[in-house]
Amino acid sequence: MEIKRSGSQPSGKGPAEYFTGSVRVDPLFTAPDPARVRGSLVTFEPGARTAWHTHPLGQTLIIMSGCGWVQRESGPVEEIHPGDVVWFEPGEKHWHGAALTTGMSHIALQEELNDEVVKWLEHVNDEQYLGNTAMRGKA
Repeated sequence: MEIKRSGSQPSGKGPAEYFTGSVRVDPLFTAPDPARVRGSLVTFEPGARTAWHTHPLGQTLIIMSGCGWVQRESGPVEEIHPGDVVWFEPGEKHWHGAALTTGMSHIALQEELNDEVVKWLEHVNDEQYLGNTAMRGKA
């Protein structure tokens, strides 16, 4: 058994190479071999978001607070709230982040395959991010 004590791992700023806006990443755990799951608590300030990306074995997001938006390639921007759980299929191109005027935190869970956990792609531009804000509201 191993207990990771709260605050025992340093927070990090989400790098501008992979994120737009102010993002904090708090590592939660990396399971030891042969397990391959990793978890982080990610906090997005209003308007902040990831770049487009994929995960070789998929990704689960557990929304903890605030209001956020998620989108998979060729799909609509969807609003997410605390208690929602989002699953992205292996290799599914997607992004996620806070709503325009409200921050959001989620726990992100993903697994490593052949030394890869995530493949980062291009940034989400403002037009993609805003999507149908008139239809969703601007939460």
